[in-house]
Amino acid sequence: MSIARHVRIRGRVQGVFFRAWARDEARSVGVCGWVRNCSDGSVEAQLEGDSEAIEELIALMREGPPGARVDDVQVQQADPEGLDHFTVRH
Repeated sequence: MSIARHVRIRGRVQGVFFRAWARDEARSVGVCGWVRNCSDGSVEAQLEGDSEAIEELIALMREGPPGARVDDVQVQQADPEGLDHFTVRH
């Protein structure tokens, strides 16, 4: 069953390749969606796909890539946008 989640990640998550890392991790677990930097220094993402794959990706996001420091991850239910791949938005 396909679900969607909106995720906001706070900490040192900009300038540490978080978006490219999240894209690669999403593709490896089969999650569609997007990720982008926010003006407040956080990163937000729309995740769509199998609930187990999304939970796996969120767990990875709680750790982040090398060089990042994740202080907080907020997850909300979201409406699916019907995305068929994962992209970095600017």
